[in-house]
Amino acid sequence: MPDRPAPLGFPAPLGLYVHWPFCLSKCPYCDFNSHVRDRVDHTAWRDALLAEMDHAASQTGSRPFASIFFGGGTPSLMDPDTVGAVIDRARKHWPAEPDVEITLEANPTSAEANKFAAFADAGVNRVSLGVQSLRPGALSFLGRQHDADQALAAVEMAARTFPRHSFDLIYARPEQSLEDWRAELTEALDHVNGHLSIYQLTIEPGTAFHTDHRLGRFKTPDEEKAAAFFDVTQEVLEAAGMPGYEVSNHAVPGQESRHNMVYWRYRDYVGIGPGAHGRVTVEGTKRAQRRFRLPEKWLDQVTRAGHGTEEDVPLEPQDRAAECLMMGLRLTEGVPLQRLEEEGGKDALPDPDRIARLVEEGYLSFADGTIACTTEGRLRLNSVIDFLLS
Repeated sequence: MPDRPAPLGFPAPLGLYVHWPFCLSKCPYCDFNSHVRDRVDHTAWRDALLAEMDHAASQTGSRPFASIFFGGGTPSLMDPDTVGAVIDRARKHWPAEPDVEITLEANPTSAEANKFAAFADAGVNRVSLGVQSLRPGALSFLGRQHDADQALAAVEMAARTFPRHSFDLIYARPEQSLEDWRAELTEALDHVNGHLSIYQLTIEPGTAFHTDHRLGRFKTPDEEKAAAFFDVTQEVLEAAGMPGYEVSNHAVPGQESRHNMVYWRYRDYVGIGPGAHGRVTVEGTKRAQRRFRLPEKWLDQVTRAGHGTEEDVPLEPQDRAAECLMMGLRLTEGVPLQRLEEEGGKDALPDPDRIARLVEEGYLSFADGTIACTTEGRLRLNSVIDFLLS
């Protein structure tokens, strides 16, 4: 997916991330900023999201925007009128690119799928479904509130409602075999519309799974078997014409997530809502922004101050280059050294000897001024990045 340069004298288009922090229940593997509440005042939340967007627009100016992503939490629990109001306000502040992508994350329960038409009417043109598995035992283990039939019905409804859709699957589950994963992935391909997100189950601190895993209640595959799961994933999806364009994402060429490409190519994005992060260039300086994480704290701050910003600091050139490298190496296309130099100057470029060593060991490729991780490098991405930055 080419990175179209902005016209001379114009900044690159923004991405806009909107966080909805509420869920019906907390999944045991989830370490996202998600919360269960008995009651949500949708009017108050709509007003607060719009107010924080107004504040963000006062910093960015009238730049074009390429995407909106409603993440969470469970954004499909939002009132469609709120989604529509956010989209309308975004269009008021920033001119939309002709091919603007507006994605909403959704759980595939029947109650939420029944709102798809209303979300489409509000302006959503892409939905990302948290299917996670097509196996009943796995769905129960993962704490999901849907079964496989509901998941596939929601995928089919998404296909009828939106121009584009994607869904997620989780692999390397306890006691999962490579043969069953191959079969599950092959079955999923019958329902794919150009994009699929595939995540390895990871045990994150602070989650219910972290406690259960530490107490020995289940085991996850070792590093060697996890790598085998990754290899099977690449094999099956490449054969289906959906190569991995990022560590955890596969797409038919041209169907990549445009919003996530804003992150991975280290372009500017605004974060709205509790715990949302942003990287925004203000008066020529790229700034790291973060909103208050706790929903009630964020809502109170927005009510009093017009925004819920907890941190807003300028990024040093070296830090910008490091972030650009960390994000860019997630992509199969890699990251041009020119981009690193744009962010941090020549002094921020990785040591050529270290690049050469990683190329020699088969973890990096280096061609036409671009470094990219090989398949082996993506399996050891954190170690590769640490070596280049040390």
